[in-house]
Amino acid sequence: MKTGFIDKLISRLGRVGPDEARRHLLRVVKEKGFLETIFNALQEGIVVTDPRGRIVYLNGAATGFFGLSAQASVGQPLQEQVRGLDWPALTGGGDLVSRDMEVFYPAHRFLNFYVVPLHLQDDTATDGRGDPHAGHAGHAMIVRDITEDRRETQTTIENERLSALTMLAAGVAHEIGNPLNSLTIHLQLMERKLRKLPPDARDGLTESVRVAQDEIRRLDFIVSQFLRAIRPGVVETRPGDVNAILRESISFLNAEITDRDILVELELDDHLPAVELDHDQMKQAFYNVIRNSFQAMKTGGILRVTTTLEPDYVAVGFVDSGGGIAPENMSKVFDPYFTTKSGGSGLGLLIVRRIVREHGGEIELRNDTGRGLTVVIRLPHGDRRARMLGFGEKDEG
Repeated sequence: MKTGFIDKLISRLGRVGPDEARRHLLRVVKEKGFLETIFNALQEGIVVTDPRGRIVYLNGAATGFFGLSAQASVGQPLQEQVRGLDWPALTGGGDLVSRDMEVFYPAHRFLNFYVVPLHLQDDTATDGRGDPHAGHAGHAMIVRDITEDRRETQTTIENERLSALTMLAAGVAHEIGNPLNSLTIHLQLMERKLRKLPPDARDGLTESVRVAQDEIRRLDFIVSQFLRAIRPGVVETRPGDVNAILRESISFLNAEITDRDILVELELDDHLPAVELDHDQMKQAFYNVIRNSFQAMKTGGILRVTTTLEPDYVAVGFVDSGGGIAPENMSKVFDPYFTTKSGGSGLGLLIVRRIVREHGGEIELRNDTGRGLTVVIRLPHGDRRARMLGFGEKDEG
């Protein structure tokens, strides 16, 4: 339908009979409904404004992106409906503008949009004085969701970062490992010679040797953690008892539990099926999570460890009474070397995630700032070579 059709129809109403007028109105309604059906079927959001920036039309995708009601929004300034959108700045130049934006309501999304000016394409679009702006009808804003694209990009960056670390690891491990071994041997020789000295002559030196040995052990631990994080061993799975591995991990930390006066509460489901897993690697994962929880809690803290059976997974939960993680740090907890603890390596949770993913599992963090952190590890059970997805369900990988 041409732009000037309505104006021409109105100018001829005095000469148009009732039947012809009815046909024309039905044509308008039919074409409007047809176009709205098409627009509402699009996954891209469409917002049309008048020259003053007031909403003339928006489709279903746009209402979903911005949490708007189509009926309540029409006639309202777009800048007031989508706060944070500087509409005058976007449309002031008169050219097509493309930008990205982050939306926090009704869901956290990243959107890409472009704004294009609309002009009437009819002879009635001028004011008789040749004003090129007289035909300006407003703007159209086309919006698409790029949240998944950004996540894929972030995953690619993470993989590239880990690849770089892997290349670095071989050289670093070799260059550091040999001097550490040499230092350890020479400190042992010094320790033997110190034993032959009189007690009053060896007191200060003995303490210095002990400090040096402790620092060497700490450095060796950091290197080992680093290598496990970026070059996890080949997973050799066999049917295993998750509850038994949890008890072994906790027993290994008994001395620290006693020293910190920590209460460990076990709520384990005794009817769990066997899970295909690498015993040593999964024990390392559980150990890292438990130790992280201990370090986050003050003396006298409580750690609750649970196991439950879900349709596709065995879920292992760790709930501590520490202070939780600051919201701004939640997105960084799996970054290499990120830590909020003094003396921490920042590799513990990275190792856990790599091990869990190698087992086809999932890891979830739920934060309660000021009260504690919940870590849930889900490990698949049964023979799951394939899984049907429900309608509209996306595989989160």
